[in-house]
Amino acid sequence: MDVQNEAVYILAFEQGGDEGDERRVVGSEEFLHANGDTSPEPAGRDRVARECERGRMLTGDPLEQLMSRLGTDLDAVNRLIRERMASEHAPRIPEVTAHLIEAGGKRIRPLLTVAAARICGYEGPHHLGLAATVEFIHTATLLHDDVVDESSQRRGRPTANLLWDNQSSVLVGDYLFARAFQLMVEPGNLKVLSILSNAAAVIAEGEVLQLAKARSLDMDEATYMQVIRGKTAALFAAACEAGAEIAGADAMHAAALRDYGNALGISFQIADDLLDYGGKSAQLGKNTGDDFREGKVTLPVLYALEAAAEEERAFWTRVIETGDQRDGDLEQALALMQRHGALESTRARALDISAEAKARLEDLPRGELTSLLSDLADFVVSRVV
Repeated sequence: MDVQNEAVYILAFEQGGDEGDERRVVGSEEFLHANGDTSPEPAGRDRVARECERGRMLTGDPLEQLMSRLGTDLDAVNRLIRERMASEHAPRIPEVTAHLIEAGGKRIRPLLTVAAARICGYEGPHHLGLAATVEFIHTATLLHDDVVDESSQRRGRPTANLLWDNQSSVLVGDYLFARAFQLMVEPGNLKVLSILSNAAAVIAEGEVLQLAKARSLDMDEATYMQVIRGKTAALFAAACEAGAEIAGADAMHAAALRDYGNALGISFQIADDLLDYGGKSAQLGKNTGDDFREGKVTLPVLYALEAAAEEERAFWTRVIETGDQRDGDLEQALALMQRHGALESTRARALDISAEAKARLEDLPRGELTSLLSDLADFVVSRVV
């Protein structure tokens, strides 16, 4: 490897991340769910204001608490990831993989697998390999996505395709998918294999659907939901369900965890799409307005389009469909979203789906880990906008 890439590789292993790790998960403002608050939720603008007020009172990060509670398991997962991303004959594979995997992510998907297994009483070793499988699938999709999107920044750092090249990113992503399949067959559990392999197919399908609908104002909310179920929620759901299945959980508990993961992933992605129009680059680990510049029709755009007057729709046609973007267009897009309450409506939608995730946890055994998963559902939709 050249000197620049060698320095990045060494830094990734020796330094890891910083306190801004996985900024698209954590966001920039802390938030507290209302402990013990059983009063009915207000609707619309009042409800959003109430959630913002809760956000100013957060005293704990459920991701950090999960990492602490499951620290021994997570350390073992990280060791396994490092072992399995090695390559005897192609040193570029661990170079590229380390740049992304060691960038300090919170490992939210592996945490879901480990937590689900422990909630269901698992005491064996196979949940560790499944957690590593989930992380490899996720990392592979990121490598591929950055090539497709021509991205230059991920988690506040240059993307692998920028530091190396597109070919390396694609091929290393393929290698990680292969490693993931090696890991997922090791427990010898056909149900788990079915869950994770199906998720890999759904993820690819979601990405292709998003590509086909790029810069298309014909996208509707149902199609948008189908896209984000594929690109994000499918792996969240599979991470939870695989953990339950390896623990031998009954059908009700496995389904509850799968549905929780699905709703968590959808609300997570809606919040992430919202942050593209309301956060700062340093807080997100990406460039603010990237989705706008790439012509992605996300929920804030859809809601603004629903209320758009004729001249406003002409604006969206120019900047999204034709890609003719000029100075001040992002600010104009934000103004239109504010005018029609698109950002507020998007936030309310994320909160509704987060509530669905929490409701599914009612079918699980009560305990610290179940409570932390409930807190996590609040947390992922409470990032500052």
